[in-house]
Amino acid sequence: MRAKVKVTYLEMNSISEYQPKKIDGLHLRVDEVKLPLPSYNKFLYIAVGSKWNWRDKLAWPDARWHRYVNMPELRTWVAYLEGTPCGYFELMKQHNGFVEIEYFGLLPQFIGRGLGGHLLSEAIEQSWGMGAKRIWLHTCDLDHPAALQNYLARGFKIYKTREEITTIPDPELNL
Repeated sequence: MRAKVKVTYLEMNSISEYQPKKIDGLHLRVDEVKLPLPSYNKFLYIAVGSKWNWRDKLAWPDARWHRYVNMPELRTWVAYLEGTPCGYFELMKQHNGFVEIEYFGLLPQFIGRGLGGHLLSEAIEQSWGMGAKRIWLHTCDLDHPAALQNYLARGFKIYKTREEITTIPDPELNL
């Protein structure tokens, strides 16, 4: 089915704009993936993104996943709740000193527990730690209904919106 989707671009230009949200008391940790493992990034992409129609990388062959995950500009972090992967983010450092939050999200069974704000705070802190001059990302109507509010609550500002036509798969079909 073809549908019109609003894409929203957000940015943070100074660490002073950052509004952290952290959860204490949980056995939650966020670790950087230091040894690139393309199949793990692919697993995370599918596990997090299938509910939100992330489809652009589904057809990638293993060799392309290998090239992507081994890019020196790309860094991946995974959140674990009591030892179980519950979410992840990928940061892409760009030549101009900007850092894009390339992918960000929680596995479906961990949504609604307040973990999104904590994980986004980690992504922002890691981005500034990479020497970012600006952090940016985009979201759309197909993402979790609370995604945009989470970005705004952490201090991101909208700098552009646009509409695009996209294909949304039949919800009865599995990825």
